[in-house]
Formats: sequence, C-alpha cells, structure tokens
Amino acid sequence: MTDTGQPQKHLLIVYHTMSGSTESMAQAVRQGATDPLIEGVDVRFKRAFDAGPEDLLWAHALILGTPENFGYMSGAMKDFLDRTFYPVEGKLQPLPYAMFISAGNDGQGALTAIRRIANGYPFTEVQDPVVAKGGVEETHLDACRE
Repeated sequence: MTDTGQPQKHLLIVYHTMSGSTESMAQAVRQGATDPLIEGVDVRFKRAFDAGPEDLLWAHALILGTPENFGYMSGAMKDFLDRTFYPVEGKLQPLPYAMFISAGNDGQGALTAIRRIANGYPFTEVQDPVVAKGGVEETHLDACRE
C-alpha cells in the first residue's frame, strides 16, 4: 500500500542494449517511472536475458526497449518474449505496454515484430513508441522520461 492507502502498481521495464544507446533510453524511462512526483508505482528494471515469466506475472504494465538489429528487434528481446510466452499463457491479465527503440534505420521492422508478438500475448499498446532513428538525442530521452 502507498501512503494514500492505494495498492502499489507494478511496472516492468525490460530492455536490451549492446552499444549503450538503448541503455540511455532505458535509464531515461526508469528516471521518469521513479520520479518522486509519481507515487504508488513499484518498478522492476531488467535486461531481457534476466527477465522471466515471474516478472510478467508480477507486472501491471510493461515497457519494452530494444535496438533495431538488421531491421528487427534484438535477439535478446526476442528470446525474452519466446521464453515467457508459454509459461504465462492463460495466466496473464491483459497488460498495457509501451516500447522504445534505438534504430539505425527507421525502426519499423522492430516495431512491427514486437506488435505482432504482442498480439499473441494479452498485451495492449497504450502509448506511441519512442523511436530514435540514427542516434539518441535529448528529445528522445525526454520522451522516454515522460
């Protein structure tokens, strides 16, 4: 319970990074989610290889972050989604989600792939994705914090 007597909400942030660009976006998402002005939210911040089914079952909302690799999401993000699908199938309530992508190209391949997989889960996209094309700039980080 929070100080206001309201139950805690659980936000799961799952990301993968290799070059650090997606890491900077993930840290900005974390900063926004843990801002002192936001009350009643418990945040789990995990790399894709470290997150599992128990994290999804804990979460009330999900934010996914990935670089665009060869026009697709990272292998680590795909691994997370593959590893967790069957263990949570039929156990997961519809989960609102958002995503951020660090893209060398336009990010559309990664966006499309994640959206397609999200349709198989009970995930509902609730916010426009943040896509940093060609490099992460302060405007992208600001959008991630929001």
